[in-house]
Amino acid sequence: MSNFRSGLRFSLFLLVLALVTTNFAAPPKSAFSHFITTSGDRLMDGQKPVRFISFNIPNLHCIEDNMMFEQTNAWRLPDAYELRDALESIKEMGGTVARMYVITVRRDDAPDIPAYVLGPGQFNEEAFKTLDLMLAIANEVGVRIIIPFVDNWPWMGGRAQYAAFRGKKSDEFWSDPQLKEDFKQTLQYVITRKNTITGVTYRDDKAILAWETGNELASPNDWVLEMGAYIKSLDKNHLLLDGYTGYGLRDESIVNPYTDIITTHHYEKDPRDMVRIIRVSAEKARGKKPYLIGEFGFIGVTGVAAVLQEAEAHPGICGALIWSLRFHNRDGGFYWHSEPGLGGYFYKAYHWPGFISGENYAERDVMQLMKERAFAIRGEKMPVLTVPKPPALLPFDDPARISWQGAVGASGYDIERATRKNGPWQRIGYNVSDTENAHRPLFNDHAAEIGSSYFYRVRSRNAAGRSEPSNIIGPVAVKHKTLVDECWNFAIAFSRNGELSMETDNSRAFKEDAHRLAGKPGAHLVYYTPGNAAAVKIYLFSQAAEKAIGLSTSADGQTYADLAAETQKYYLGTGDYNYLPPVLFQSSALPAGTHYVKLSFLEEAQVGRVEVVYGK
Repeated sequence: MSNFRSGLRFSLFLLVLALVTTNFAAPPKSAFSHFITTSGDRLMDGQKPVRFISFNIPNLHCIEDNMMFEQTNAWRLPDAYELRDALESIKEMGGTVARMYVITVRRDDAPDIPAYVLGPGQFNEEAFKTLDLMLAIANEVGVRIIIPFVDNWPWMGGRAQYAAFRGKKSDEFWSDPQLKEDFKQTLQYVITRKNTITGVTYRDDKAILAWETGNELASPNDWVLEMGAYIKSLDKNHLLLDGYTGYGLRDESIVNPYTDIITTHHYEKDPRDMVRIIRVSAEKARGKKPYLIGEFGFIGVTGVAAVLQEAEAHPGICGALIWSLRFHNRDGGFYWHSEPGLGGYFYKAYHWPGFISGENYAERDVMQLMKERAFAIRGEKMPVLTVPKPPALLPFDDPARISWQGAVGASGYDIERATRKNGPWQRIGYNVSDTENAHRPLFNDHAAEIGSSYFYRVRSRNAAGRSEPSNIIGPVAVKHKTLVDECWNFAIAFSRNGELSMETDNSRAFKEDAHRLAGKPGAHLVYYTPGNAAAVKIYLFSQAAEKAIGLSTSADGQTYADLAAETQKYYLGTGDYNYLPPVLFQSSALPAGTHYVKLSFLEEAQVGRVEVVYGK
């Protein structure tokens, strides 16, 4: 009988153990063993000093650059593919840290922003699940995140929006008791939030390197003391970074008992001034607190090298984060962001591993330099370059509209085609860049034969070799061909006349279309197709909008007849970047026998893309 009871007790124990492990599963394994701590003016990971060269990733939690022509909302939340692409890019570059932008706050003048903070004590659960996902992937990949709480500026909502919720002025954010309590509700919600994916509370998450009081704050020291004390009362694990930046280091920040890291941001035009101010700041913090170059940029590659050399040479500088990195777009290609203001529209956000499309600001050289110094500051050699992973070919039913989700570290892609699913495969595109066309289809199979059907796949490549093939899409029936002009030059147009030019400046106002054809009234372009033209689309930007151009068609290139076109405006409003109205001119009812399509400028306008669909 005793053996029976012992066996019963053991069986009950196993049942209880099974129930416990089912209902209280251990959190996913993290790449991190310790929280980051400080020792004097150094950051420490256990007994190991922490130093890093890496990037700010402003879109890591909220994308402001979804700039497809037909899209009237530039904002959306990143998905798992995009977050993994961003953090694996950082890891491949030798980075161990990334700084995201601020927790977004609802703006009444920009209601489409997926705000994390909707009002006092009101939070967007869908948005915070994105932050959950980002931290889960950061733990897996091994990149730590700096999280700023509030912005001094309005771009993603900041202190002015907290004040507006209560009908108060922006500067009252620092002193008004009600506004301070509202902000503390956000601090409490974020710090004590339980991750819906990992089950780990944020204050217990080792992937968070530090909280930051905010971005480029002009915060009085009393406010920093009060908020610092409150943050530390909620979280004993994480460091706190003083977000008072851009104004030099103040003595109060260095002696503040609640802030652990101090930082400055740098956009001086002369790199010598930038290095000098960084050196003065580092000396001021020496032996007291770790000092971080939280943002710097908008300088040439030799200037970047000078800043990184200073960061590496001074032991009190724990790291340097350049502005900024944009990652792959889930709809194909990359996200793009031209830098107005201090960047003068000349500089754009960087893309890994660097491309000829960024040659104006030496993107390839800067990215290689960042990688070299990221490993060097940690005393490590750069690893041998490996072949990138395969891309993911996106669904399509028209060979003129082929796109794929890019692979981390790929410098180009080979497109392959076959008449049967098992091959043989023919390479129809070699080393094609996914940065050539922003927010557009990446490849046009102009050699596809009408009436045929094909299967397609893509391989990524870099200097180490080619990946395995992607997934296969097909069979794709070829019903027509498409002449595509991305307006890089005048090579695609059959003929032209009048005052025409190619424009590349101020891409932000043109939804990041980096290559456009500008025309003055009286100018025109003609496009020719060897087969009968059936439809036309003109992607155009103009203040005159629907009245900017006229279309006409001809069978022989001599006699033209006006073509009535449908127009559709996809206007964002002027927004923060003074967007111009984008208008799509299109017609799918071209006269039989059309071979020539003329685009005539009636008002000043710029064209980003022309498509002419034609048959046999």
